[in-house]
Amino acid sequence: MNKNCLLCGVGGQGVVLASKIIAYAAMEKGWFVRTSETIGMAQRGGSVVSHVRMGDEIYSPMIPQGSAEVLLSFEPAEAVRNLPYLKRGKEEGIVIVNRKALKPVTASLGGKEYNGEEMLDFLRKKVKRLYVVDGEAICNKAGSSKTLNIALLGAAAAGNVLGISMEEMEREIKRRVKPEYQEMNLKAFALGTQAVCGTFGQ
Repeated sequence: MNKNCLLCGVGGQGVVLASKIIAYAAMEKGWFVRTSETIGMAQRGGSVVSHVRMGDEIYSPMIPQGSAEVLLSFEPAEAVRNLPYLKRGKEEGIVIVNRKALKPVTASLGGKEYNGEEMLDFLRKKVKRLYVVDGEAICNKAGSSKTLNIALLGAAAAGNVLGISMEEMEREIKRRVKPEYQEMNLKAFALGTQAVCGTFGQ
């Protein structure tokens, strides 16, 4: 069994850490894992894309277009931009996206208006298996905006869409997050699982 997960967002949202947690959790299961990151023009504000490929036989770190079982997006416009990677057809992939829009640097420089809700509407029309997570509300409850990445991991783990259970993901979070930040991150993880619990497979 092979799984392809593409994570996308903008700099400063914790995309790379989330991809590493998935990768390490997969390796703990004895899977082969290959990863690759594409970092945008700035640490904060530029696009960030992480490819995570896991399973029995993985030859390349880059996910071919139309091959991702999971698209985990920290921002609506980035989900739209990376939609070509999503698997289509009978076994269409799943998109989990954070509701809040974060205006990209390119839009700021060009003076363009950016409406995240328009992006979500587009996704609703194009994606059969779409799950929108209110990451801002979860982060507020957890006590820090920096827990968004862990909240989205919770959403992914709740449906076991990566083949990694909630317990396995939580164990890896404890290993990779500094002790002083563990409590808030584990709270965000739990809230993320609750946000989509019971909705997968509908």
